[in-house]
Amino acid sequence: MKKMILAAALLLCMVMMSACSSKEAAGIYKDGKWMPSKPIEVVATAGAGGGWDTTARMVAQTLEKDGLIDQRMPVINKPGGGGAVGWAYMMKKEGNPHNIFVSSPPIILVPLNGQSKYGVDDFTPLSNLIADYAAFAVRADAKWDDLNDLFDDMKKDPSKISVVGVSSPGSMDHIQFIKIAKAAGVDVTKIKYVSDQDGGALTQLLNGSVDVYSAGTSETIEQVRAGKIKVLGVTSPERLKGDTLEDFPTAIEQGINETFVNWRGFFGPPNMDEKQIQYYEERLKKLNDSPEWKKIREKYGWNELYMDSGEYKEFLKKENDELYKLLDELKLIR
Repeated sequence: MKKMILAAALLLCMVMMSACSSKEAAGIYKDGKWMPSKPIEVVATAGAGGGWDTTARMVAQTLEKDGLIDQRMPVINKPGGGGAVGWAYMMKKEGNPHNIFVSSPPIILVPLNGQSKYGVDDFTPLSNLIADYAAFAVRADAKWDDLNDLFDDMKKDPSKISVVGVSSPGSMDHIQFIKIAKAAGVDVTKIKYVSDQDGGALTQLLNGSVDVYSAGTSETIEQVRAGKIKVLGVTSPERLKGDTLEDFPTAIEQGINETFVNWRGFFGPPNMDEKQIQYYEERLKKLNDSPEWKKIREKYGWNELYMDSGEYKEFLKKENDELYKLLDELKLIR
C-alpha cells in the first residue's frame, strides 16, 4: 500500500513539474497579451562576426539596453550548412516562443538548392529590420570600369570570366550576381562561379586567380579606400549613403533595370500564436524607430527595411517564387 501511495505521489509530482515546465515554455498571458517567462534565446545560424551574428547581437544588446524587452536575450551561434544547422536546431524548438533567430535570403536559397530540408515556410516570420545590398568588384587595374564593360565581355563568352563569392553555388553571392547579369542580357547558365567558403574570396581576386568579386557592399569598402579594388556597381535601387559607399554606382543608373536586396530579419519557431508574434512585432518596431538603432544602422552601413509579420510573410512568398525561377533556370533546384 505504501508503495502505491509513493508511486501516486511521484506521478503527481511529475505531472505538476511537467505542467510548470509547459507553462514556463509557453510564457505568460495577461490582459490579452503575451509576455516571456524566461530569457529569450537569440540564434545566429552562422559563426561569429558575420551579418547574422552582428545583427543578432546588436538587436539583443539594444533591446536590453533601452528596456524594450522584458527578459535577457543571450545570443548563441549555430554555424554550419549555410544556415541549415541552425534551422534544424530551431525546428526542435517548435511551440517555444522563447527562441528566435535572424535570417536573410539563404533561408530561401539553401533549401531550394537541396542543402537543407527546412526553409522559410517552416518558421514564423516576426519582423524584417534591415537591408544590405551587393557590390561587384574587380582589381583596381582591371580593364573594366563599369558593369556594362564587364557584361559586354561576358555576353561574348561568360565562361571566360570567373566570379568568386563566399557562399555556395545557388546561394546569395552567386545568385545576386546572376540576377543582375541576367537583366543585362548575359547567358547566366554559362557563368563560371567559384565558391570560397573559407574566407579567401577577396584574396583570390587580389592575386588574380579570379576576375570578379561578388559580396556585400560593406565587405568592399576598406579595399576600395586602399586603392586595391574598384566597385563596378551595387544592387541598391539608388545610391547608398555614407563615405565611399556614395561613390558606388548602381546597376540601375547604368541602364540595368534590376536590384537585389539582402533583407535581414527575425523568425520564430513553428506554431507561434498571434499574441506571441504581436509581442515581438511591437518591440522590434520600437527598436526600428529608436535613435539608438539608427546610429547602429549607420555604423554598419545597413539600410532601413522594416516589415511587420504580415508584410514580411507576403514579401517572402514573392521572394521565394522569384528565386525559385532563377535557380530552376540554372538547374540548381534539388
